[in-house]
Amino acid sequence: MATERPIRVAIVGGGCAGVTAAFELSRPEHQGKYQVTVYQVGWRLGGKGASGRGRADRIEEHGLHLWFGFYENAFRLMRECYTELGRDPQTCRMPDWQDAFKPDPFCGVMERTPEGAWQPWIAQFPAMPGLPGDMEPAPPRWSVADYLERAISLVTALFKTLQNKASERSEPKRASPASVTATMEQLLQYGSIAGLTGLIQALEVLDQVARLFPRLPSELVLRFHKAIADSARAEIERMTQQNGELRRLWEVMDIVLATIRGIIRHRLTLDPRGFDAIDEFECREWLVLNGASERSVRGSFLRAHYDLAFAYEDGDVTRPRMAAGQAVRAALRAFFTYRGSFFWKMQAGMGDVVFAPFYEVLARRGVKFEFFHRLRNVGVAPARGSSAAHVESLDFSVQARVRGGRPYQPLVDVRGLPCWPAQPDWRQLIDGERMRGEGVRFESRWDTRAVGKKRLQVGKDFDLVVLAIGLGEVPHVCRELIAQDERWRNLVERVKTVPTQALQLWLSEDIQQLGWPGPSLNMSCYVEPFDTWADMPQLIAEESFQKPVRAIAYYCSVLRDGSPQEIARADYPETRRREVRQNAIQYLKRDVATLWPRALDAQANFRWQLLVAPDEETAKKSGEARIDTQYWTANVEPTDRYTLSLPGTQQHRISPLDTTFDNLTVAGDWTSCGFNEGCVEAAVMSGRLAAHALSRKPALEDIVGFDHP
Repeated sequence: MATERPIRVAIVGGGCAGVTAAFELSRPEHQGKYQVTVYQVGWRLGGKGASGRGRADRIEEHGLHLWFGFYENAFRLMRECYTELGRDPQTCRMPDWQDAFKPDPFCGVMERTPEGAWQPWIAQFPAMPGLPGDMEPAPPRWSVADYLERAISLVTALFKTLQNKASERSEPKRASPASVTATMEQLLQYGSIAGLTGLIQALEVLDQVARLFPRLPSELVLRFHKAIADSARAEIERMTQQNGELRRLWEVMDIVLATIRGIIRHRLTLDPRGFDAIDEFECREWLVLNGASERSVRGSFLRAHYDLAFAYEDGDVTRPRMAAGQAVRAALRAFFTYRGSFFWKMQAGMGDVVFAPFYEVLARRGVKFEFFHRLRNVGVAPARGSSAAHVESLDFSVQARVRGGRPYQPLVDVRGLPCWPAQPDWRQLIDGERMRGEGVRFESRWDTRAVGKKRLQVGKDFDLVVLAIGLGEVPHVCRELIAQDERWRNLVERVKTVPTQALQLWLSEDIQQLGWPGPSLNMSCYVEPFDTWADMPQLIAEESFQKPVRAIAYYCSVLRDGSPQEIARADYPETRRREVRQNAIQYLKRDVATLWPRALDAQANFRWQLLVAPDEETAKKSGEARIDTQYWTANVEPTDRYTLSLPGTQQHRISPLDTTFDNLTVAGDWTSCGFNEGCVEAAVMSGRLAAHALSRKPALEDIVGFDHP
């Protein structure tokens, strides 16, 4: 009896989405049904999350990577990966996922005072029950109605905070539609929604309204909410004129009240599209439309979301734009569904903590990796007769070949921890030393050097394809898909990406010595070119600097887009790197003093000798040239560009569940995956959906947060 041949799956792209699809399709329960091969440009996995160990074992990232406590899918797979890996705690310092990720409850934003000075606004988020990725009989699911109730509970709690009531009030008893209607009319008729006590009473009624909303007169509900918002604004304006802390609290409350009104006004609890129904609106415009003040929507609390999502069209910080539905969904998920800690910080590079463990597990399962393969074209056969449109070929440039025809061994050992190097192991490559001397840049689209070509053909080399490349790469390699399908044309024309920039500093004094008054934290909403900063002291022990390092600082921000003429130039990537270098120098000379006042000398100049060099050769540099001992990057490569969630574009994303092309699915944070924003969680959700499209596993209900019909 003939043994059934495995189904050959070609996964193009080894970022979060591609690795997730490989992890799902190679699960033991599939019993070897899928033979998976991952094709990856260059020498390492990771995509936008790739990192490498450079000189002195220093971690060099594409940018600042933090995991949120609501990343249920990402943490679930990460936890499964570490369990299967089964590292020996006697020989590896990160045997378990909780060794690799640590809670980080502190978050902050910088804001301008009415007098024009900068000051930090720091919050410590409370630990919430459970841990992200906890296995449960029924995975958590959240509807718009759930979020509405939680939003009302939050704003009620904030008003109680203002009232300085320490005691807990009991939850109002469940009421009938008739009694709630009567209560609303009574409060409106007698003007009882005044003062903090009256506001809290009205909000508790609004909590009942949320539960009974479909059975109540919508006009009355909106009038009732408007009365609450108007009264709240008058009360808070009176209280916050001279109190910055209360002013910040009101900024949050105003935005939450506008969100509640918008959910009620647009009847999102009844719309099967959920928050997607308002994605035509820009987030700030939608909030103002629903009663938020201009001051609140221009404030630091909301701007932090734009900064963290690089939500500036064409990289222009004067053009903040984000689809209202996704912005609201993301904020509610982040604040209301996190478990354990609001943030979780990796204890090494993302390559070390995430992609090395996944690589090791996948390799053990028999997944093959073809490094140094750059996709050049996806060949498409149109529908003919009974044959559906499908991918018939994949064309690659082979960037390098390994000596002896052996598989490339990508990892290096850093004191017992498997890691990705910042450069390929040239010794394994045929003519590797020549390539090193010529400065071959495997990860750059502007470097087209190759040692050969490879064509894969359907039926011979693969059966199914998971296209898990970055969206910026799609126009270059999917020309036939775009030519045949209008939706693919709309995708590349409407769904936009932006470049980003990142800077890492190693310092000889800790942040308290430099003058920072608060705890170690993640801070956003500061000035360009680096609006976001994270203190990363947990990484110091991971690196091997000869001279003591007391602080490590990561910065990131959006980067303006280049013109077509600039992008067409062969030296474009290096031109943008020089720009980021100059941005870093200017930032340290002009802006860092607000955060670290003691980083300046008596003449108010930045103390360049604070920057610790990784080796003796670079340590000789002085003055501004000492910036060359640090690490910075301009993420302008098509695969590195960040996907935006612009208003009016979400419907142009393509779902991994789409079956237009018979043997093709897509994966990435640019797809329609239920959380349409550039982040690890979106990429993992998309990768799980792609695996489902091919194998019907995992079940859709097991993909947390995928709540689309």
